[in-house]
Amino acid sequence: MNAKGQIKNLIQIYVDSMDESNPNKVKQIFHNNAKIVGYLHGDFMEMSVDDFAGFVASQQPTPKEKGENVIFEIITCEIEGTTAVVKLRDKYLGITFMDILSFIKIEGEWKIYNKLFNVECE
Repeated sequence: MNAKGQIKNLIQIYVDSMDESNPNKVKQIFHNNAKIVGYLHGDFMEMSVDDFAGFVASQQPTPKEKGENVIFEIITCEIEGTTAVVKLRDKYLGITFMDILSFIKIEGEWKIYNKLFNVECE
């Protein structure tokens, strides 16, 4: 599978992790040192992968169980060698986000290295 296909697979796991409130899927796709950063409800948030995995896990019942699956659209996907950037619009927990995901390929495997998010609509 080419790089774009591999990255799209990671994005699907990312969306599934939120749909299912699955912290293990979050940890599977993010690099251990990744940061998740943005403003939510006007407050600056900076989370580690463990923090974000805990936040995702805390959403009970899961969005999937409530029939509120994450809706997403890949806006752009740019790949340069062993790095990539994806702009992704997603609706999660009733909030529309613009996520900017940076990827790095390490030892043949793509991982999300950072996530910047912006709330477009609450």
